[in-house]
Amino acid sequence: MIFTEEQREIQALVHAFAEKEIRPLSRKYDELGEFPMELYKKACRMQLNCLDLPEKYGGTGVSKVTSCLIREELSWGDAGFSLSLGANGLGFKPLLIAGSEAQRRHFADVLLNDGFTAFAITEPDAGSDAGSMKTTARRVGDEYILNGHKCFITNGGLADVYTVVASTDKSKGAKGLTMFIVDRDTPGLSVGKHENKMGIRLSNTADVIFHDVKVPAANIIGGEGKGFRIAMETLNQGRAGTCSSAVGLMRAAFEYAMKYAQERVTFGQPIYKNQAIQFMLADMATKIEVARSFGLQVAELLDSGDTRQAGKLSSMAKLYSTDALQSVVSDAVQIHGGYGYMRDFPVEKLMRDAKVYQIFEGTNQIQRIVIFNSLLKENRIRNGRG
Repeated sequence: MIFTEEQREIQALVHAFAEKEIRPLSRKYDELGEFPMELYKKACRMQLNCLDLPEKYGGTGVSKVTSCLIREELSWGDAGFSLSLGANGLGFKPLLIAGSEAQRRHFADVLLNDGFTAFAITEPDAGSDAGSMKTTARRVGDEYILNGHKCFITNGGLADVYTVVASTDKSKGAKGLTMFIVDRDTPGLSVGKHENKMGIRLSNTADVIFHDVKVPAANIIGGEGKGFRIAMETLNQGRAGTCSSAVGLMRAAFEYAMKYAQERVTFGQPIYKNQAIQFMLADMATKIEVARSFGLQVAELLDSGDTRQAGKLSSMAKLYSTDALQSVVSDAVQIHGGYGYMRDFPVEKLMRDAKVYQIFEGTNQIQRIVIFNSLLKENRIRNGRG
């Protein structure tokens, strides 16, 4: 893909920010397991907290392709910090898909004032199986009463406003799900403990609990019973960014491994002179390029408005890039040998950060199901049986 001069300039600007501002703080906040608020303020000044916000609402208005270039650089700096920035977009995206003008401006005000949003769908007993969701929304007059428990919510403890999926009709399963806007200061909403995670420790992850939370009917996004469709479209559109984030992590792992291979001397020569190391590095670089191309292809389709074709490919891109990520970071640790297992070396952290990419935004096993179902449907249509 050929990028414009403006896109290259933006990428270079964000890379410099990642190198000079994010990386120097990454190890400290990884050890603390805390979100670096002062770093977030700097990112907000560059509007990196609201990449999905259109220009008409005061945002950057960048294309999906440009957003992917930015996500790659931010994740090259630190995956956890990049994830929290990206979660703002995930929280806002349902409004772009089905929200009203007033709803969009409400979220825009939060982001433009350095606030946070969060997308709250996962529950203790309902991750990939959305139909098992236990959070309910019962209508009483012009309000809905929400009760339930969301878990593993990125920005959960920081968000000023949430997009929340709840069941308004349990008998309909996924078709009975509705999406709501819920402000942080609404009585009955509380936040659980900040999760002590294996990786992506700069991101804030927490439970969000609803106990008789009253939400105006005007806070419904897209209409009653539309929540599942909006949530799936939100995730489909977000996977190009997930792919680019994985590429940023892979790139960091590859660069550390390449540098170490040229510096580490065994048997009288740098280890890169061994063909086994050469093959590993060649495979790593190839996987990075394929994953990047895959994610950018999806982003280009989204920019063109072709969300139908982007749906299947977004699952493929997420599946490939995050599986490739596990391979690349594992090989980076292997090239470092015993040192790669030590916290003094950065590839150890990258390996911890990488694992969750196969889990969040739809596990890779779920992506395979989505891909196969799409292929089956296409085959039936071609054969006149769809």
